[in-house]
Amino acid sequence: MPGSRTGGPPAQRPVRRPATPRPSRESGVLGLYLRARRGWDRPLTAYYLIFGGSLLITVLGLVMVYSASQITALQMSLPGSYFFRKQLLAAVIGAGLLFAASRMPVKLHRALAYPILAGAVFLMTLVQIPGIGVSVNGNQNWIAVGGSFQIQPSEFGKLALVLWGADLLARKQDKKLLTQWKHMLVPLVPAAFMLLGLIMIGGDMGTAIILTAILFGLLWLAGAPTRLFAGVLSIAAVLGLILIKTSANRMARLQCLGATEPQSGPVDCWQAVHGIYALASGGIFGSGLGASVEKWGQLPEAHTDFIFAVTGEELGLAGTLSVLALFAALGYAGIRVAGRTEDPFVRYAAGGVTTWITAQAVINIGAVLGLLPIAGVPLPLFSYGGSALLPTMFAIGLLIAFARDEPAARAALAMRQPRFGRKRGAGGTGSIRSPRRWNTMRRRASAARSSGER
Repeated sequence: MPGSRTGGPPAQRPVRRPATPRPSRESGVLGLYLRARRGWDRPLTAYYLIFGGSLLITVLGLVMVYSASQITALQMSLPGSYFFRKQLLAAVIGAGLLFAASRMPVKLHRALAYPILAGAVFLMTLVQIPGIGVSVNGNQNWIAVGGSFQIQPSEFGKLALVLWGADLLARKQDKKLLTQWKHMLVPLVPAAFMLLGLIMIGGDMGTAIILTAILFGLLWLAGAPTRLFAGVLSIAAVLGLILIKTSANRMARLQCLGATEPQSGPVDCWQAVHGIYALASGGIFGSGLGASVEKWGQLPEAHTDFIFAVTGEELGLAGTLSVLALFAALGYAGIRVAGRTEDPFVRYAAGGVTTWITAQAVINIGAVLGLLPIAGVPLPLFSYGGSALLPTMFAIGLLIAFARDEPAARAALAMRQPRFGRKRGAGGTGSIRSPRRWNTMRRRASAARSSGER
C-alpha cells in the first residue's frame, strides 16, 4: 500500500453511504394543495376565471337554449332553431360589446356612465307610452324594434345604475364626502328609486329586486353603517309587502313555495312543480342532451326563466353543479378584483357587477329549486333573451378590463412571450429562438405585485 507524502500510513477515508432521498415537501396531497394554492394566487387568476367562466356559461347556454326551445318553436309554427339563431346573433353582438368594454380605459367607462343612464331612463319612459310599449306576460316592459325583435330597457337600467353609481361614489370618496350619510344616500338612492318606479309601473318586480340588490351592494362597498342598511331595508321590505299584497299573481307565486302538486288548493303551481319534476327526473348524469320530457309543453318558459330545470333533466346533477361552479368562480373573481384594486371606481363598479350577476343567478336558481318565489328573471348569460345578454356581456367586459388593469396582471401580461416564436437578433443577421421566459413569469410577477396581492 503506498504511503503518504509524510511517510506515515495513508489516511483512511470514511466510507460514504448512499444518500437516501429526502421526502419531498411537495409530494402527495400537501404538494397538490400547495401547487393549487400557488396557481390560485397568480396575478392572472381573476382574469382567466372571468373570461373562461363567462365563455363556458355562454356556450353552454346556447346549447341548452337550442335544446329547450325546439318544441316551443315548433308549437308556434316556427323553425326548430328559431330561438337559437336569435340568441346566437345576440351572443355575437354581445361578444363585440365585451371585447370593446375590455379594451376601454377606465376614464372612458366613467364617461359613459351618464349617457347610459340617460338613455336607459328615456327608453324606460317610452315603454309606458301607448303604441310604443309592448306587454309580454302581463308586464309592460318591452319596446318593439322591428319584426320579431324587442328590447327590454330595464335590463340596461342595471348597467346604468352600476356605472353611474360607481362614478358618483368614487367622486364623493375623492372629496371625502362619504363620511356623511346625506352624501352617501343623495342622489344615489333617489335615482335608484326613480328607476325602480319606472320598472314597477310596468309590473316587473323581478328586475326591481335585482336593482335593489345592486343598490345595497353599492352602499355596502361605500361603507354604509348598519343602521342605515336597516332603515333602507325596512323601507324596501314594507314596499315589497304592499306590492305583493296588492297583486294576486305575486301572492300566488309566494304561496307556491314548497308545493309538490300542480294544484295546491286554489293556487295553480304548475310551473313551479314541473320545474321540480324536471330536476328530479334527471338523476346524476341526466337523460341526455335533447331528451327532456318536460319541455314538451309541460314546463312553461323552458328556454327562458326555467332553463336551469331543463339543464338538470338533460345533464343531471353533474350539469347543474357545473353551472353552479362556473357562477361561483365568476363571483369569486369579481370579488377578488374589487378587493385588490386601489381605484374606488373600479372597486364600486366591479362590486356592483358581481352583485348584479350573483343575485340574479341566486334568484333564478332558487325559484327553479322551489326555495324562492318565481320572480321571472333569466339566468345571466344562460337563458334566452338578447336584452338581458347584451348588457350582461358588456358588464363582463368591464370585469375583464379591471382584472387586466391590476399592476401585477399588467406586469404578467407584458412578460408573456410566444411559446413557439423567433426573435430577431440585434445585428439583424437572421433570427434566433427567443429564450424560454415563461417559466420565470411567476417569480418576476411576484416582485411586481401590488400591496394587496398575496
